[in-house]
Amino acid sequence: MTEALRFDAITEATPTRETLAAESQAIHAALDRGDRTAALRDWDAARRRYDTWSALVHLRFAQNTQDEKAKADRDYADALSPEAADLEIALKRRLLADPDQDGLAALVGQHALRLWETDITTFDPAIKPDLEEEAKLSARYTELLAGAKLSIRGQTVNLPGIEPFAEDPDRATRHEAETVRWSFFGRNGEALDDIYDRLVKLRHGMARKLGYDTYTPLGYRRMRRVDYGPDDVARYRQQVADHVVPLVARLLEARRAGQGWDKLRFWDEALIDPAGNPKPVGDHDTLVTAAEDMFAALDARLATFYRMMRQGGFLDLKNRPGKAGGGFCTSFPTVGVPFIFANFNGTHHDIGVFTHEMGHAFQNWESRDQPGVDYLWPTMEAAEIHSMGLEFLTYPAIDCLVGSDAADRFRRMHLIGALAFLPYGVCVDHFQHEVYAYPNATPAERHAMWQRLERMYMPWTDYGDLGYPAKGGRWQAKQHIYNSPFYYIDYTLAQCCALQFWVRARRDGREALDAYVRLCGQGGSMPFQDLVRSAGLVSPFAPGALADVVREAEAVLGA
Repeated sequence: MTEALRFDAITEATPTRETLAAESQAIHAALDRGDRTAALRDWDAARRRYDTWSALVHLRFAQNTQDEKAKADRDYADALSPEAADLEIALKRRLLADPDQDGLAALVGQHALRLWETDITTFDPAIKPDLEEEAKLSARYTELLAGAKLSIRGQTVNLPGIEPFAEDPDRATRHEAETVRWSFFGRNGEALDDIYDRLVKLRHGMARKLGYDTYTPLGYRRMRRVDYGPDDVARYRQQVADHVVPLVARLLEARRAGQGWDKLRFWDEALIDPAGNPKPVGDHDTLVTAAEDMFAALDARLATFYRMMRQGGFLDLKNRPGKAGGGFCTSFPTVGVPFIFANFNGTHHDIGVFTHEMGHAFQNWESRDQPGVDYLWPTMEAAEIHSMGLEFLTYPAIDCLVGSDAADRFRRMHLIGALAFLPYGVCVDHFQHEVYAYPNATPAERHAMWQRLERMYMPWTDYGDLGYPAKGGRWQAKQHIYNSPFYYIDYTLAQCCALQFWVRARRDGREALDAYVRLCGQGGSMPFQDLVRSAGLVSPFAPGALADVVREAEAVLGA
């Protein structure tokens, strides 16, 4: 039945405060009767319905941020979310107070209890208005960026649409693209500063109401991080500074010398391949068709899954006006099939975001039979292993998407890009730690924080005459900083693990792919570091975790 499921057939009734309260009361009544099994079954079903409805609402808003009904539905969902959280936390508190914790763990899993213990420290009815305001501010940021209209070379494009110009082989075109991009941020800088200032102070206020000194520990708990903390992350950032920053600096200097530039400017960094970054074999329709051949060449499990996604309409990959930027994977746990959202723009990023989000989607599909909704997705740093891992594991058949003549060039470009991302990713994370340590900093002081950290992790960055990023404004283009605080380090932790899959695949591609599929099937049944170890990978927090992959990369890239 699932094979024939179509996205446009998925519906879910809109919940209300009253219907949510009635469901919760019925679950509490089952617990009162001593029927814990029935209570847990009904609660899991209720959570799946709510999550499916919420995913549909937020997806439709992302698909068209200018649609008034979609905006109204999102506003309604954002207002209802704290009410749903209140009821959910009350149930978790009650279950965690049950004297028979061993019996409860036998029903839901020990890791679920640990997640719930974390969850109950992140919410109190006192912060419900703050959560609603946080969602409104996040939506305001998303709408502001989605509404960008950028004029270049006689065309009007949105922010995703500027990317082909930003990596054009012609240096003057790249410079113009970055000038146009950052002029938009400069014009909207005051509004962006105001949104973020409000978000930071709001989050700090929520943390104080919940008994924390700053937002940082609350932010970690909201991310459900149960097996590491800020000190572990700080040590990992230092590993990137020690092992990766020098390698990226050498690669960029070689690029500058090879091109004969007097200086490497910011608008040169996106042109990784001197012959021009390899592009997809064709447009959207060509690419989604070619992907069937790629997955068929790689693995029957991936091929069958992708065919179902495509035939069922679970892909929205075309860029269009009013569509939110970026890419993501969401899911509908009542039916078990995920959905991929992206903005193809004719560059190699189309391949990157497609294989990335396919990794998320495949994991969610493989773990659909995990016993409870808490295990359908892992925490985000583990989830990003599946996405970034698949980017590397598609290397053997990537010629299907870029053509046989460009396959080697694409693999080299992707590897360099993956390494160059790590310093930027840890810079984003370090910035957020400083922001929330000093919540009363002025916007100008935050820009200065970014400038100082940028010099630490990306000392090669030279913005030339790009005034806005030069004064420390580059971070405002990163939506995670606004909408998903402390998320971004997850990509870098996962990249460390994905690079280990790359090294393994160079030795034995089938073994690496089988280990990857097994990891996907584990879903969120274990904390991050346990999942990493279960796949035979080294935790990013272990000393030297990056040293081996950097040595392999140096050998492959001749750096």
